[in-house]
Amino acid sequence: MQSLSSNIENSNNLSWKNLFGVFLMIILILFIGLRPLNYRFGDMVIYYNEFQRYATGASFDGKKDFIFECFKYIFAKFSTASVFFFVCILLYVLPLYYASKKLFKKFWFYGFLMLVISFSFLAYGVNGIRNGIATSLFIFAVSRDKWLSKSVLFVIMIFIHKSLIIPIIVCIIVSKFSNTKLYLLGWFLAIPLSLVLGSFWETFFLGLGFGDEKLDGYLGGINQASEGVKLVTGFRWDFLLYSTTGIFAGWYYIIKRKFDDKTYILICNTYIIANAFWILVIRASYSNRFAYLSWFLLGLVIIYPLLKSKFSENQHRIVGFIVLAYFAFTYLLNVILEK
Repeated sequence: MQSLSSNIENSNNLSWKNLFGVFLMIILILFIGLRPLNYRFGDMVIYYNEFQRYATGASFDGKKDFIFECFKYIFAKFSTASVFFFVCILLYVLPLYYASKKLFKKFWFYGFLMLVISFSFLAYGVNGIRNGIATSLFIFAVSRDKWLSKSVLFVIMIFIHKSLIIPIIVCIIVSKFSNTKLYLLGWFLAIPLSLVLGSFWETFFLGLGFGDEKLDGYLGGINQASEGVKLVTGFRWDFLLYSTTGIFAGWYYIIKRKFDDKTYILICNTYIIANAFWILVIRASYSNRFAYLSWFLLGLVIIYPLLKSKFSENQHRIVGFIVLAYFAFTYLLNVILEK
């Protein structure tokens, strides 16, 4: 309601939003981080069992993602599973907070809110934990000014979850070639290519050899029902519609409104190409895992320009409606349709 009655730059509005933003961050950390261990979600079951094996004397498994495995091993030797999962949430939420502060300054609350009300936010805090930490670090990395800082964080991400190599490679490419029109054309072309060639793309990418059993499992259809992950295959038109919101936002801001911001163009182009890759493998058993490699940027793609440049006299109202619509979609998918 505040977006209807005050200017976005109003000092009272910003003071209240900053206070509520910190409160929201603390509540999220406590609510997710202190969840009962006997109510486990998807990958959390795997991490918990591996943690318990380390705690009871199992040897270190150096074949897995090295940094995350070291992190898990050290906590298993010197702490408890509850503390381990709590620190995981700190590593998931805090990078989003600091990235929002860096990117949007006094308007950081709006950016942070869009990130935490995203469709996949909760799932990757309690289920795809390792992937969630890595993608939060990616957002933190793109908020940094120097490429040296970005590069160091990119290396850390790869050793937390190898799948991040996809958005990282894309990010590096689009930093050199920032032709958004060309990337948008590629995204639209990916749809008929996926429809016509079907499972060819899963076979093609498997043939390239990702070198990661998890990635191969997502593409190849290994059954992970024991993780509590719902298996839905086929061409996901609902997910495609969700992804299209980011494509429209990128076209509108960059092409139509000529919004010229290097960081936004980097984020948006990375989203477009990473999402196009997902469209090609959309029939894979766990293609939602690949969709997340672009979806975690969607909130930023939609809200970023409105927090960096003035497009309308009613900008606060527009931001309010966008946040409400974005949250409504998340609520629809995660609460109403899940029932």
